Amino acid sequence: MSVSRNTRPSFGALIYFALAFALGIYFTFAAVQGDFGLFRRVEIAAEAEALSQDLKRLQAEVERMDNLTRRLSDTYLDLDLLDEQARSVLGLLRADEIVIR
Repeated sequence: MSVSRNTRPSFGALIYFALAFALGIYFTFAAVQGDFGLFRRVEIAAEAEALSQDLKRLQAEVERMDNLTRRLSDTYLDLDLLDEQARSVLGLLRADEIVIR
């Protein structure tokens, strides 16, 4: 009495493992390149660093403009700055100056 055994896996098991493999590949791809994946996280970190540097530059610019505004205010008048602004904006000259173009 010999019993013949089928050595091939059943068709259902083959489909099960193929489906599990496909889902594994899909989730791995989504974890690496998806909207919330590793590559996107690196892009967001780089963008955050660039925006942080831009914020520092803008804060320095605002601080410089605040200083210039304070120097031209009624309570504190910087005559050199006023003279510089009058020359650049209005094109004014003193009587003893010569303009060379």
